[in-house]
Amino acid sequence: MTVLVVLDTNAYLRLAKRIQPFLGKEFAQKRYKLTILKLVEDEVHRQPRLKLRYPWFGNDQYKNERLAKRVRLSAQEKAKVDVTTQSLLQYVARHASDFTRGGRSPPSREDCYCLAFGQVRPAIVVTDDIGMHDLAKVFQLPVWHGYELLKKMLTAKMVDNDKVREIYTALETNGDMTKTWEDARTTAFKKVFR
Repeated sequence: MTVLVVLDTNAYLRLAKRIQPFLGKEFAQKRYKLTILKLVEDEVHRQPRLKLRYPWFGNDQYKNERLAKRVRLSAQEKAKVDVTTQSLLQYVARHASDFTRGGRSPPSREDCYCLAFGQVRPAIVVTDDIGMHDLAKVFQLPVWHGYELLKKMLTAKMVDNDKVREIYTALETNGDMTKTWEDARTTAFKKVFR
């Protein structure tokens, strides 16, 4: 049985340019299969800052891959995802202070939609957003950090050590290195960076 893995915006933007083909390919013994939701595309198109920072996103190669590997929901699934999204948003609103510590932004509607999709479909959601991880923990939803996905890809030989180093270099060059990715350099990827 295939295990669906849904990437949120930040996870997709950090990895998709450097790993091709990226979406739809099954890997590892658990047969993970990567996809993104249409709302990820919508989020990038809506934000000029993201379009400027990731100009490759609009290239036909990536656009066609996203379109071909998109997961479609039935009307019943869409209704369940919408209801679950609302429940998650209400929880975030009631516990806003828990999600805004340290100047963080609380999970957005798009974030909650990704998590809701993961619960309804079911799927693992990949995100580097700590607020999403916190929310997922409350509702016992499976989430990975982007580096965890990359580690699974490395173990499955979908990428090699050079590719991991290339991705880390790109994150540093783009000013996109998060603390979790930085910490993973000396834990999950210790052998890669020795």
